Amino acid sequence: MEFRENEAIYLQIAAYISEHILLGKWAQDDKIPSVRELAVQLEVNPNTVVRAYEYLQNKEVIYNKRAIGFYTTADAAKKIKAYSRERFLGQELPELFRNMYLLDINMDELEKRYQLYISENYQ
Repeated sequence: MEFRENEAIYLQIAAYISEHILLGKWAQDDKIPSVRELAVQLEVNPNTVVRAYEYLQNKEVIYNKRAIGFYTTADAAKKIKAYSRERFLGQELPELFRNMYLLDINMDELEKRYQLYISENYQ
C-alpha cells in the first residue's frame, strides 16, 4: 500500500479496511486480520493499526471479541457509506468542482471518464 503524505496513516488504513468491506471482501460478522497481521502486511507499526481499528470501532464498523479478534458489524457497509458520503460531499466534491471549473472540464467529459474508470476497475 502506498501512503499519501497529506493524510494520517491510520485514516488511510481505516479507508483500506472500509474499501475491503464495501467491495465484499469482508462480509458482515467476518473476522478481519489481526493487528499484527495487518501491520506486517502493510509494513506499518502495530500501534498505527490499533489506532485505525479504534477509529473504525468508534464509527461502529468493526467490533472486538475479546481475545478472539476484530469482526465487521452487521451494518458495516451502511455505516461506511453514510460517513464516507458525508465527507465526500462536504469536502472532496467542492474541491473537484473547483478544479473542474478552473480547468474547464465539463460534466460530459467527467461522465465519460467515470464510465471508463468503472468498466476498467469494477467489472
